[in-house]
Amino acid sequence: MNSESLTITNKTKGKLPRLPFLDMKNAALGKNYELSLVFIGERRSRNLNATYRNKHKSGNVLSFPLDKKTGEIFICLVRARREAKSFDRPYENFIAFLFIHGLLHLKGMDHGSTMEKAEEKIRAQFGV
Repeated sequence: MNSESLTITNKTKGKLPRLPFLDMKNAALGKNYELSLVFIGERRSRNLNATYRNKHKSGNVLSFPLDKKTGEIFICLVRARREAKSFDRPYENFIAFLFIHGLLHLKGMDHGSTMEKAEEKIRAQFGV
């Protein structure tokens, strides 16, 4: 296994933001965590959300831990582009925001003040 394992797949026609995904992954999960990051459209996001979370709408970011050192994150670019304004963030910044959020879910964190503090720490490190 590569000591900095991150695979990025684009399942959309959109252009991917140029962000330090590997560095963010390493900051949150460590270098030995094997992560797959997949950019998807709304239909695939809705299908994943329905299948695994019983929610019948697309999600902006979905995280799936596969085991202690392996996981997947799916980011819906269409939804992220639409929601960035309501979070008062530029599009690329919002993608980074969602990615960091997804990383901490892979770490086992649930929404709440502990997760927010951990997110703030990583966001500060990367100017997000």
